[in-house]
Amino acid sequence: MTFKREMGGLPARLRSWLLNKPRYHKRAVLVAVDLIALSFALWLAHALRLGVAYVPRSPATIALLAAAPLIVCATLWWFGVYRLVTRYIGSRGTSQVWMAVSLATLIWSLLVFMTGQNSIPRSVIIPFGLGAAFFLTLTRYAIKIALESIDVRMPVMAPRAPSKPTVIYGAGRMGLELLANVRRARDHQIVGFIDSSPTLWRQYVNGVKVYAPNRLPRLIEREGVCEVLVAIPHRRDRRDVLRQLERLPIAVKVLPAYEDIASGKVNVNDLRDVEVGDLLGRDPVEPNKELMTRNTKGKSILVTGAGGSIGSELVRQVVTQGPSQIVLFDVSEPALYKIELEINELVGSLLEGKPRPKIRSVLGTVLDAKLVKETIVENNIETIFHAAAYKHVPLVEHNPVAGLDNNVFGTRIVAECARDAGVERFVLISTDKAVRPTNTMGASKRLAELVLQAMAAEHSSTVFTVVRFGNVLDSSGSVVPRFRQQIRAGGPITVTHPEVTRYFMSIPEAAALVVQAGSMAKGGEVFVLQMGDPVRIDDLARLMVRLSNLEVCDDNNPNGDIEIVYSGLRPGEKLYEELLIGAHTEATEHLRIFKSDEPFLESAELKKELDGLREAMLARDMTTARAVLMRTVEGYRHTPHAAAERTVTTAETPWSDVSPPTLH
Repeated sequence: MTFKREMGGLPARLRSWLLNKPRYHKRAVLVAVDLIALSFALWLAHALRLGVAYVPRSPATIALLAAAPLIVCATLWWFGVYRLVTRYIGSRGTSQVWMAVSLATLIWSLLVFMTGQNSIPRSVIIPFGLGAAFFLTLTRYAIKIALESIDVRMPVMAPRAPSKPTVIYGAGRMGLELLANVRRARDHQIVGFIDSSPTLWRQYVNGVKVYAPNRLPRLIEREGVCEVLVAIPHRRDRRDVLRQLERLPIAVKVLPAYEDIASGKVNVNDLRDVEVGDLLGRDPVEPNKELMTRNTKGKSILVTGAGGSIGSELVRQVVTQGPSQIVLFDVSEPALYKIELEINELVGSLLEGKPRPKIRSVLGTVLDAKLVKETIVENNIETIFHAAAYKHVPLVEHNPVAGLDNNVFGTRIVAECARDAGVERFVLISTDKAVRPTNTMGASKRLAELVLQAMAAEHSSTVFTVVRFGNVLDSSGSVVPRFRQQIRAGGPITVTHPEVTRYFMSIPEAAALVVQAGSMAKGGEVFVLQMGDPVRIDDLARLMVRLSNLEVCDDNNPNGDIEIVYSGLRPGEKLYEELLIGAHTEATEHLRIFKSDEPFLESAELKKELDGLREAMLARDMTTARAVLMRTVEGYRHTPHAAAERTVTTAETPWSDVSPPTLH
């Protein structure tokens, strides 16, 4: 059978078997290896002294010779050499081996002199001691090289202990690299490793003792530990560790995930503060390369709202898929300038030596039909990601005409221009607030979805589709940056309601799923992204306070640092958000993307309603405008605090007293 070999020379399966064996099994193997090496060193010392292949004659001589390796092994045990992790032996372990061998050689020599055995030359004692130390050190470094695929070296001289007692969580490769870097920097005193592997507990790794996780509170109290450096390679394991650490009164810094280090994105020295995404984010699913490139590679792509949180991330991800051209469209000059500058730098660094896509920026609004049409036609646009929208619930609630105009009629303008120009694919980025909305922003996004569904039903050559998801972490205007700013200012943190919950997803994950969902579309679908579990905003606020190494000031802790104030639900705000209107969803070829069977309006009927909405908006008659929304948008209620009074389930479809049009 052929084994795949790794650096270090051991077959991968044998290496894995050795590393996964219990510590006591490993010690037994090491003792056996030491006995063989010591016996050989003793025989070699006699053979060199006598000049022949030495063979002991008397039982007394054999017993005395057998005692030498046993005394050395016992002394090694007493010195704690067998508690060291062999593959991380370091200079401290080597010193312990030589000291133990020196003492054992002295003890054995006394035994030889006391027994008066003349068959053992006195001149073999020192050569035996030197040979024993040499062979023991050699076998350990041979094991180290064989088991480790990377060589982590410590400075020969340990620096003086600085004044900041610190623990490294994770005694693996990343932890060892971090230890070496920290020792070179001399800005932390590493007093221990914490690791979840029982085989490492109470062992020494490069001179640093490894403790079980439940010993950390005692270590904090005894050593005055004030900071933990987390060196866990996998996101899921790291998230579990951070959730344990958040309860402890210590500062926490993390290394990036191993895949980021391996890809060259970051350096192992890049310790950073814990971010909320480290605790709420999920392990990313590797994007399906075929789905990512199906409608991006070699295509001319338009991204509206390219300067926004989602739009800019869409641009970052699409540009690496080999498009022929990307057109950045945004109404904000600073946002457009920023993303254009970033993408040009990204293209220059990532695509060196490869064909580079053309980058063009268009400053304007999606309500400018002439500009939108010219942009699509002149650049031969084939795929459109429509992310341009007014999304902040309170602002749109106080400026409903602007919100409806941009979100509904802006979407219709871009979609009609795409259809007329024969664009291959149009992907609308929507929101969970479009489901049974209690605010104008959500209603406007659901109406935009209906526009696309109606156009798709006309069997246009353009594939129209919708991708709907919840909140993204750290997007502009979201609670995370607002809470962060309030914490920096010393509080208070404002939370609308103690029970308000939201779905969260990282911006890169959301953008990647949007691209992949859009590539699966046949026309008229509403794709829903699997968002994970909802998060209470109050819990999120408390978590961010703890991550800042501060305490929440409340009735249970009146001496805390940051107070949380409940300001009440804002106009149009829900306690809970939903992702589905109906109860019917289908799985797709991606495990985090689902297809929802949603009702829609026929094109002629929708046009009639939109014409009525336009007239009401021109007249600034929001009563009539809201009546149109109540007829067309499933479950829409203009009740500012409706969510506090009742919870709507995904199976309900509440309607107003105004008769709704026929849904298909």
